[in-house]
Amino acid sequence: MGKPRQFMPMHRPSRALALLLAVLLLAAACAGNDSDVDGFDGTVRLGAALSETGRFAMEGEDSRQGYDTWVRWVNEEYGGIRIGDGRYRAEIVYEDDESDADTAAELVQQLIDDEIDFLLGPYSSGLTGPASAVAEANDVIMVEGNGASDTLFDRGFRNLFLVATIATDYTRSGIEALAAQGAQTAVIAHVDTPFATSVAGGARRHLEANGIQVLAVEAYPEGVEDVSDLMAKLDGLDPDVFIGGGHYSDAVLFLQSAQELGIRLDAMLITVGPSNPQLVDDLGASVHGVLGPTQWEPAMAYEGSYFGSAADYADYYESLWGERPVYQAASSTAAALALHLAIEAADSLDADEVREALRELDVETFYGPIRFDERGVNVAKPMGTVQVQDGQIVVVAPDAAAMGKLVYPAR
Repeated sequence: MGKPRQFMPMHRPSRALALLLAVLLLAAACAGNDSDVDGFDGTVRLGAALSETGRFAMEGEDSRQGYDTWVRWVNEEYGGIRIGDGRYRAEIVYEDDESDADTAAELVQQLIDDEIDFLLGPYSSGLTGPASAVAEANDVIMVEGNGASDTLFDRGFRNLFLVATIATDYTRSGIEALAAQGAQTAVIAHVDTPFATSVAGGARRHLEANGIQVLAVEAYPEGVEDVSDLMAKLDGLDPDVFIGGGHYSDAVLFLQSAQELGIRLDAMLITVGPSNPQLVDDLGASVHGVLGPTQWEPAMAYEGSYFGSAADYADYYESLWGERPVYQAASSTAAALALHLAIEAADSLDADEVREALRELDVETFYGPIRFDERGVNVAKPMGTVQVQDGQIVVVAPDAAAMGKLVYPAR
């Protein structure tokens, strides 16, 4: 006869059963208190249409890194957005608007349909315009830092908020500094977009207010790849100052044409480009002496309770991305921070309460002061001006922010 059969305890099935029971109990507990397993009590979902492709791809990447800098900081350093007794994880859902206005509007509607809580803005006024119109139609708040055209805020919207300085004041501190150095005449060239047109209009007003004669104002269509004829025409007027309005690609066109034609002006003041180290890398010595407006620089003396000083923010940003932040990135971080602080002040995700909290916001930050007027425009922060000097980007105006002296004439 063989050995009698021995019945052993079923340890493995019982452990599996215990594990299953533990998982079920944990799930029930999480369902009961809406708490995530990582310690957060829920998620605040933001949405943003940004340019990953197309003509604004570089600025779109800077903007996304700025938004993601806030996400990393608020979740990992700050401990989540505080609402009531809870802490909520921040999440941003991105869609590629392909640098196209219609696509941006369609994607914002898609994000709203997907029930995001709030919106962050695209890059550029041309994309922010239709995107914010969709947000307004759906009564969804959008906070942004890179759509600065005045026309965006002439529509009476109640859901659009801008942390950056408005476009008509982009050139103000630079023009005041040039006037103080004796500049007497100027020409203006700009791409025919809402942002650049606002910049040009503001530049003309500031030039005239400072006694600088405007010899010509010329616009050119979006998408033009050669402005040599325009630059030659304006140079023929023998101006002291050239002011160019546009985005990064326009700065490249202005400077390449000037170099090819041998144009040497006492000063060139160009929006969106001179504040970005990439322009020096791309064009080298031809950028020397060029001026540009800047919303923010790491050397500025701004400081707040969140992120610390401008320099502290720049160090934190560099630790994440391996490069120093340009102002488009800082503007994006500041936009997300303003929304975050309004949510906490409202102690709610209710749109009416958060909107009211944004209108009452008055805070000092690494980006500068933030205080919105009735249009939704930050009226507390002045614009700075930088000049490329020996390959370095130096803040030269206004005097309170300057880290170096304006070189004039620059050529």
